[in-house]
Amino acid sequence: MPNITFPSKGQTVITTFEMTPGTCQDLLEALTDAYETFISKQPGFIAAGLHVNDAQTRIANYSQWERREDFQAMLRTPEMRERNRRINELCRSFEPVMYDVAAVF
Repeated sequence: MPNITFPSKGQTVITTFEMTPGTCQDLLEALTDAYETFISKQPGFIAAGLHVNDAQTRIANYSQWERREDFQAMLRTPEMRERNRRINELCRSFEPVMYDVAAVF
């Protein structure tokens, strides 16, 4: 479970996915499987959450990593590169962006 603290020693990554309601469940299942079987077992992984909007046209993913290099190394693995190709087929676009925690309320 993500725990947001400030100051944060880790790296936060927020990824947004845009899709149609017809592919939302398939994409959610692909992302859930990726986290359960692969991503959560990678070095530096701390926690993540998946969020779906009411219209089922967007998924937001919040993940926490010990270091930005850990996240980048996970993305470069052959398995994740293959998974991202499948994920890309299920959505119009997705964009991971790295953030630093600036404040917590």
